Amino acid sequence: MAITAYGTSGTVVDEPEAETCSPGLACLLIDREEAERLAGILKAIADPTRLQIFRLIERAPTGEACVCDLADCLGFRQPAVSHHLKLMTEAGLLNRERRGTWSWYSVDHTGLRRLRNILDPSAL
Repeated sequence: MAITAYGTSGTVVDEPEAETCSPGLACLLIDREEAERLAGILKAIADPTRLQIFRLIERAPTGEACVCDLADCLGFRQPAVSHHLKLMTEAGLLNRERRGTWSWYSVDHTGLRRLRNILDPSAL
């Protein structure tokens, strides 16, 4: 396809087809299903409240936190915190263990590695 440009005199000038900007680009796309899975992980953590929750759990002295303690730290009601925890658990970023009436959460290190690999693929 030729590119049409206008010269300084107002006449039409046909320019030859332009080469690609990045001739070395191999257009190696990740599989669409994998891209959707990775996007889900990023969406699960890309929220200020979820980042705060994740950091609280990650830095907890025992490596885990109860939903009731998280709600107290954040000043949110338990259902709101549980919603955020559910999204991160479903994305594979947190582990959940039920103990009596409460749920305890810890960082899923496999999920954390996946997240790090998204952000730094050279670390593979």
